[in-house]
Amino acid sequence: MAQTSASDSRPCEVILALDVPGRAEAEAFLARIGGDLRWVKIGLQLFVREGPGLVDAIAQRGHKIFLDLKLHDIPNTVASAIRSLRGRPCDMLTIHAAGGGEMLRQAVAAARETNPALRLLAVTVLTSLDDAALAETGVSGSAAAQVDRLAGLALQAGVPGLICSPMELPALRAKFGRSPLLVTPGVRPTGADVGDQKRALTPREAAAAGADYIVVGRPLLQAADPRAALAAIRAEMGGWRRNGFWWR
Repeated sequence: MAQTSASDSRPCEVILALDVPGRAEAEAFLARIGGDLRWVKIGLQLFVREGPGLVDAIAQRGHKIFLDLKLHDIPNTVASAIRSLRGRPCDMLTIHAAGGGEMLRQAVAAARETNPALRLLAVTVLTSLDDAALAETGVSGSAAAQVDRLAGLALQAGVPGLICSPMELPALRAKFGRSPLLVTPGVRPTGADVGDQKRALTPREAAAAGADYIVVGRPLLQAADPRAALAAIRAEMGGWRRNGFWWR
């Protein structure tokens, strides 16, 4: 079993989940939250409406791009979709670990061919699912067991990072060590409504459990003062500045 210590911990960063209806709303919100924000997640809602050109536009504002498309199809289709990103300033991209080993291996090969700096992240179990919801899909084990199974499959295929809920962070770090990049949604600041997230922790808890990135949407998007809300989340994690950006 892999062991970790405080000395080998990486800083934890906040990723904004920019889940807004369109480009106008996206650009208006990014102007409100300010240039101190480093990472922006573009999900299906925004990507389907605005297309890949929005990736370029947001990157040109100085942000790093996490493209959250959760690709899940036959291996050739997923690999071809990844190759279609050639030339786009995309830094992270999600695929579903449930697509199987061959899909994962072809995705890794396509990413290396298209953009060696592109980091794939394998989605294990969506944070909106709990044990009961998984049982409805035919998965008889717990969410934690399914995360463990799919994480191992993805890492064995060469995927460098994982999407998991905060609840699975300690077990994944204990088993796989510091090597995998762990990105976790389902994070809610202290006192915030958890909404449709079934397996959530606070930013401080997620960072302490070993997250490299926490993805935060509604607590920022719905804040009266997004800059202050972002600063509060970073303060809750014990954040500090480096190279003009906030870290844990």
